[in-house]
Parts: sequence; structure tokens; C-alpha cells
Amino acid sequence: MEKTKCLIIGSGPAGYTAAIYTGRANIPTLLYEGLQPGGQLTTTTEVENFPGYPEGVDGTQMMDDLRRQALRFGCEIRSGMAVQADLSAAPYHVTIEDGTVIEADTIIIATGATAKYLGLEDEKKYAGMGVSACATCDGFFYRRKTVAVVGGGDTACEEATYLAGLAAKVYLVVRKNYLRASEIMQKRVFDNPKIEVLFEHNVEGLFGTDGVEGAHLVKRLGQPDETHYDLAIDGLFLAIGHRPNSDIFRPYVQTDETGYILTEAGTPRTGIPGVFAAGDVCDPHYRQAIIAAGSGAKAGLEVDRYLSAKGLK
Repeated sequence: MEKTKCLIIGSGPAGYTAAIYTGRANIPTLLYEGLQPGGQLTTTTEVENFPGYPEGVDGTQMMDDLRRQALRFGCEIRSGMAVQADLSAAPYHVTIEDGTVIEADTIIIATGATAKYLGLEDEKKYAGMGVSACATCDGFFYRRKTVAVVGGGDTACEEATYLAGLAAKVYLVVRKNYLRASEIMQKRVFDNPKIEVLFEHNVEGLFGTDGVEGAHLVKRLGQPDETHYDLAIDGLFLAIGHRPNSDIFRPYVQTDETGYILTEAGTPRTGIPGVFAAGDVCDPHYRQAIIAAGSGAKAGLEVDRYLSAKGLK
């Protein structure tokens, strides 16, 4: 068993920023990078809305910058994924996939959320080349172009409306014959002349040489009048939800019905003393790198205050 003052689980903007703050506070910190070192931003080609990069920056490069900054302040960074947690009493215990058990006085959960995809091979093929799960992140690249959004809930309608402010045309591809979104979101979609809703449609695949040039669609799948056709688009946005990576913590921390960790208003506190959550794992609304980084900073500050108050620093 190994011991540390602070264990950070996750390596996106939230995890790395938290490590910068705990490191600068001279708190021995151990960070496990998880399944996807650098988090979701490593799947984004260019980030243009993170302050400090006026010309934009490659997502992987930005995460590497944050990682090196955390290392500069003494954080020990390891590869590996947490597979089990015991938060029943302090100090807390977390088991890593290689069998290592870490005993920590404080824990920052920054495991993020995973975008749900359709499961098509083409989604992987065109990742960063026309396929995105974040309109706010990537919509700017589709100004005056034609895009499609997949989904029928509030998020899909919100993304379609946002993209309509940038793109020339937005198709909303809906599997059912109705929208699940709230009335106000439906109204915004139906009232927008740039948005065309394709009910009872499924995406079967994508095509294009150097990026997405179109989608293979099927209308009324499984019905006698099932129809297959191709739709010319420049980008496909998935808006069918995210899954927060909180499973191993759910027996101990409060979550909403989807699994997002609930924190005390305006803070990263989970309700368990010394256990904090930051980033997308506790943010079902914004899912932006700058907000995740800010919440990581809050978590780092809270760790310092907690350890000082307990006389553990």
C-alpha cells in the first residue's frame, strides 16, 4: 500500500489544473491519468476558445502543456486507471488496475465524462475530420457550411440552434417521430429557418475523401417503406448524451440519475470530507475545458484548506 496526501484521478484540464494548485501548495500529489491521458480534448484537432492561445492550439498539445506544468510543481503522474474505491472512512483507499492500493488523505475525482456515440466504424475513421461531440468546441470550423446533428433531446436541439448561428444549413437527425426536448427548445428548432428536422432517420455511415462529405441515412428503418439515401454534409455532431465516469464512486458520493456527481453549490465538495469532484464528471451543463480547469483550481484550493484545517499538511 502506498500513501499520499492528495490523489487525483483523471488527467483532463480539471485533473492537471488541480495538480498545479496542490503542487504549488507543497502538497505531495499523485495523479493517475486514466484510460485517456489528457481527456476528451486529445480527440479535438484545434482548441480556439481557451484563453491564452490567441491563434488556437492543438488539443493534445494543450494537454501536454498542462501536464508539464503539473510536473514542474512536483506532481507525480502515472499511467493507469482506478478500478475500485473505498470512501467509507478517511484515509481513503483507491485500487489501481495493476493492483496497487493508494491510501490518500484527500481525493480529487476528475474522471470526466464520455460522449455517447452511435457505434459506427466511420465515427472513428472521421474523428477530428468532421465528427464531433461538442458544437461549442468545433462549430466555429463549420461557418457557412452544412452540418447534421444526431439526437432528439434538449442537448441536440441546443446544439442545432447554436450551429444554426454559424452554419448555412443544419439537419437534425432524429430516430423517433418526435422530439424528446422541452417545448421551448422544440420551438426554437422549429422556428429556425436554417434547421430541418429529419424524423424517423438513422445514420448508417459516413463518406468522404479527406473528411466528412456526407452521411448514409436510412428513413423508417424496418418499415415496409424503408428508404436509404445519401445526404451531403460537411460535419456530423453527436448529441445523444454523455456518460460520466463515476461508477466506482457511486456507492459513496451522491449523483444524479445519469451518474454526474453532485457537489455543494459553487464548490467541488462532494459531502464526503476531503473528497472533491472537478470537471465533466460533475458538470452535465457546460462541458468546456476552461470551466473544467476552473473547477480543478477550486478543488486544489479546497484540498489545501482541508489538510491545513486537519493539521495534516
